[in-house]
Amino acid sequence: MRSSLGSNFRAGVFVDAENVRYNGGYQMRYDILRRFASREGAILQRLNTYMAFDTERAREDAEYKKKAQTYQQMVRDFGWKITVKEVRRYTDENGTVTTKANADLDLAVDAMLQASRLDQVLLVTGDGDFLQVVDALQNTGCRVELIGFKNVSRKLKREVDAFYSGFLIPDLLPITYEPRNEWGKPGSCVRGVCTKWFPDKGYGFLRIMEKISPNLWITDPREPNSPYTSVFCHANELAEDVSEDLLMNRETVLEFYVNESDQKDNGLVANNVRLAFTVNR
Repeated sequence: MRSSLGSNFRAGVFVDAENVRYNGGYQMRYDILRRFASREGAILQRLNTYMAFDTERAREDAEYKKKAQTYQQMVRDFGWKITVKEVRRYTDENGTVTTKANADLDLAVDAMLQASRLDQVLLVTGDGDFLQVVDALQNTGCRVELIGFKNVSRKLKREVDAFYSGFLIPDLLPITYEPRNEWGKPGSCVRGVCTKWFPDKGYGFLRIMEKISPNLWITDPREPNSPYTSVFCHANELAEDVSEDLLMNRETVLEFYVNESDQKDNGLVANNVRLAFTVNR
């Protein structure tokens, strides 16, 4: 019988690194991902990531080889097991060369073989091909959570027990032009969603995940144990491409700066609100 949440709660993380890299998650921080996976006090039984390596390119490009190996070592230093998939090239009848380094099968097999020792699986991908894997893992008793960035399969989102946008997890995806960013602190740059908007009044409220917490299900910032914070936003702070329709779409991710409010003690206001990512309805 599987253990409940507690000191013996075991989790496994499986990262489809190429899918993440090509769908908005480039520069994702594996140390923050590890912290997120253990937010409920779980023992991290497995930390697996599946990366591509272009052997042919490495023979001709010493800089590529050095960067790839340095990056892989950094990820290993955070305690991750890396399965390296060599890039393969295919030439069609028209002479067009395509490259592929698909790790789906490796990830799926590992997840299924290791599931008997896990209580929870965190998948990091957006690939809908993992639908059957999710269903099979859940049938073993595993809780399955999902982190994705862009182009996440809607069916996959619905099948898992919980989905989290990687854009919204504090520091998981760095703000490249703010290298010393302190997420959630006055003056910092963050990403969040709009929770309420009043077109006739010209203002509304945005919500950010202020910290990684076991209480992510408490989404109301007014609750004392909620890890979320409400941020006031005036219409004047919106970029031109941030329409009312986009604001009302809860899958729209906004990027903005937060600063202390002059009107409310401990309150935050949003400045320079721009579109980070959205999904068509």
